[in-house]
Amino acid sequence: MCKMTFEELSGDYSAERMDTVTKALEEVLSSALPQGCITVGVYEAAKSLNVDPDNVVLCILATDDEDVKDVALQIHFTLIQAFCCENDISILRVNNTRRLAEILGGGTQGGEPMDLHCVLVTSPHSSSWKDPALSKVNRFCRESRCMDQWVPIINLPER
Repeated sequence: MCKMTFEELSGDYSAERMDTVTKALEEVLSSALPQGCITVGVYEAAKSLNVDPDNVVLCILATDDEDVKDVALQIHFTLIQAFCCENDISILRVNNTRRLAEILGGGTQGGEPMDLHCVLVTSPHSSSWKDPALSKVNRFCRESRCMDQWVPIINLPER
């Protein structure tokens, strides 16, 4: 249940607020990467979600303009979104796979290009992860759901 005031629900997200969430998302990805808490790829994400959904703390679906016409990708996104909603996993869509690749270290893994259409952030097994940036992103996702925007879109600006 959403416990927000009318003023919080009625206002659109300001540019400053979106910038804060974008920076928080970049921090989450940058801190999760060296911990081995990133799963990249639609199929790898689906496998991970099936095996241990309770360990997933964030799902990022990324597209560029040309991906909108990829029907198979959109079907995968729909299924992943439904699974994440059912398992109370925060979901974001980002619209810049090139910037996402930069954040994740260049977009290649072992010389092969990574499938950045789906990125999962998992919690490290060794400790419970109390990342303030992750809390900001999760709060943004919760507030978006309260405004009936189940999968909010974040613009990752070029740097």
